[in-house]
Amino acid sequence: MAKPWVHAKSSARRYGGKPEDYIEIHEFLDSSKSAISDHRHRALTHNAWFIYFVPERVFGRNIVNSDGREVSVRTVCEQHVEEDFGGFIPTAQDWIQAMDYQTWMRNGRDATPPSVERIERDKRVEQVVRFTKKQEE
Repeated sequence: MAKPWVHAKSSARRYGGKPEDYIEIHEFLDSSKSAISDHRHRALTHNAWFIYFVPERVFGRNIVNSDGREVSVRTVCEQHVEEDFGGFIPTAQDWIQAMDYQTWMRNGRDATPPSVERIERDKRVEQVVRFTKKQEE
């Protein structure tokens, strides 16, 4: 599958109602695309732990679609992930085991993640620019 709207149309066919009844749930599941532009974004939201624990706290256990039918939010999320993966739902463990362990993950004592390194580098550059401007004045 691809975009949230495609999943929403699939939900409407499966559970009744209109795609608009489901679009927010599917957009929520794919919201991680805004942070990671390739398929690795799915590690955050396309896993059994996330589906079980998070969406119901955002949307409630069930929604009532435009046909008046009560539909489980978890079931809609499972449908989305199963469509993306051809019929299965990976666990959080599946995703994490596929990652390389980095030293910064150990309480940040031995190293820092790339995002922090980038911020620190940008701060140093900004300090040099300010210093250079002051010298030119």
